[in-house]
Amino acid sequence: MNNSVTNTARLLWAGLRALLVLTIVTGVIYPLAITGVAQGLFNDKANGSEIKVDGQVVGSSLIGQSYNLPVKGEETPAPDLKWFQGRPQNGLGTNGVNTQYSLILSGATNRSGDNGTVDGVCPPLDKAEEATLCYWVESAKAAVIKDNSVPGYTVTPSEVPADAVTSSGSGLDPAISPEYADIQVHRVAEKNNLSVDQVQKLVDEHTDGRTLGFIGEPTVNVLELNIALKELVAKS
Repeated sequence: MNNSVTNTARLLWAGLRALLVLTIVTGVIYPLAITGVAQGLFNDKANGSEIKVDGQVVGSSLIGQSYNLPVKGEETPAPDLKWFQGRPQNGLGTNGVNTQYSLILSGATNRSGDNGTVDGVCPPLDKAEEATLCYWVESAKAAVIKDNSVPGYTVTPSEVPADAVTSSGSGLDPAISPEYADIQVHRVAEKNNLSVDQVQKLVDEHTDGRTLGFIGEPTVNVLELNIALKELVAKS
């Protein structure tokens, strides 16, 4: 009996010691070591790839933002057309705490590529069924053409790239294609009283090429581009 109690006590003490050691190693030492390495070698990425202007954080290079007019009473605020616009944000949810990002929800549209098609083709907008991918794409395309067509420059349907009318898998893509940025140049120039050449130069300067020269596609970070645009407008 006494031997059994002694063995049980010894096993409990051994288990307790293992718990304490593992707690210290995996719960304290390891997290501190990883945090130290991350802060020392990858400080920017470890802190969320923050973008700062005048010492204040204005966003992250990894998360898209909305550039909307804060019109009261509008359930869906209209885009503020003096800024470059990002991809559709179908994945964004809403909340009353963080109104800049609305990051309660993120995700894709959960619609298949042929959702709403007729014989494999999206019907015209006036004949498309609402709440289908076809309807969303055709609506977005019509808006892109309307918003970016200005006197002396008209956007044609064939010029509208896919990223201008579809959201990313997360709905939070921070970048657009150079093609989508290019068709916004004339509108942005007009709204900000700038020349087309000035705005096009900004786009070219903020176009990132393929990773390692062959991975992915060229992209333009919308937040970084709009920050540069704001600085250019201030100088002008």
